[in-house]
Amino acid sequence: MNFRIASIAGAFGFFAAFTSLPAQAQTAVESFYKGKQIDLVIGYTPGGGYDTYARLVARHMINFIPGAPSIIPRNMPGGGSRVATAYVFRIAPKDGSVLATADQSLSLQQAVGDKTIQFDTTKLIYIGNPSAENNVTATWFTSGIKTIEDAMAKEAPMGATGGSTSSQYPKAMNALIGTKFKIILGYPGGNDINLAMEKGEVAGRGSNSWASYKSTRPDWLRDKKINILVQIGLRKAPDLPDVPLLMDLAKTESDRAVLKLLSSPATIGRPIFTTPGVPEERVKALRAAFDQMVKDPAFVEDAKRAGMELDPVSGEELQKIVTEIMATPKETADRLASIIGELQ
Repeated sequence: MNFRIASIAGAFGFFAAFTSLPAQAQTAVESFYKGKQIDLVIGYTPGGGYDTYARLVARHMINFIPGAPSIIPRNMPGGGSRVATAYVFRIAPKDGSVLATADQSLSLQQAVGDKTIQFDTTKLIYIGNPSAENNVTATWFTSGIKTIEDAMAKEAPMGATGGSTSSQYPKAMNALIGTKFKIILGYPGGNDINLAMEKGEVAGRGSNSWASYKSTRPDWLRDKKINILVQIGLRKAPDLPDVPLLMDLAKTESDRAVLKLLSSPATIGRPIFTTPGVPEERVKALRAAFDQMVKDPAFVEDAKRAGMELDPVSGEELQKIVTEIMATPKETADRLASIIGELQ
């Protein structure tokens, strides 16, 4: 892409985002962010999908925030991203100087009563999600588990970071479909599970986004190093037409309702959010900056070069999805809670 054209496009996007605010608010927002550093807290270790998408956002969102602050990614792994989220919710400044990304399933965990959730996901302020790609459960090519039917016949150790989708999906499949996944907890991030698969420590990974595999491990796909057993979302990915949806494997309508609830957070994807209590004009500026960024040719081209798929979701839509998950009928939520349980 011509650098001058990209720069002009970026400048136009910044102007559009900036002028969408009332004049007084524009001045206040620019004054606050001018010369500031925004910390982007990443709830996982470097190299995984959440980290990769967060760093992409960090490189480009600075071009659209009034006052042109810098954005510095900071990894804070632990507890399936609960450590980072608790920090953002309870400790981080409530002024818009901290952004974060964490596991998409945290609102679901809260809805089913997970006692390890020491924060309220509905009070986090969502800025946007760059990719709403389906998640997948996958096994290493030497594991002997090539299909979901194989996983029903043979035990398969699956790496997981904690009480996130990486353990939730295998638990749900064991309970409702009849798989024999053995969940190995405690990996600090997805990249660590990837390394464990390569070393033969585990047979597979309970959850990763399909987009992440395509962007961070394209050689695995090219060389057929992993088997995609199932995809988790509300509709099939266009390039996985023969891989079953998790909720389509349900044996009863009641089971399907539970698996559909479990699949709903896929739209939350790789969320970017900020703390509760941020002034409204700064929230509007951050959301406008995100919305302009995802349309910017330079951002799109950078993602394309890295093999990263984009399917953006606005902050307003994410806020709505989280609210809807928290409003799930108690019967369905309780049943899912009994299946995925607490960390063991």
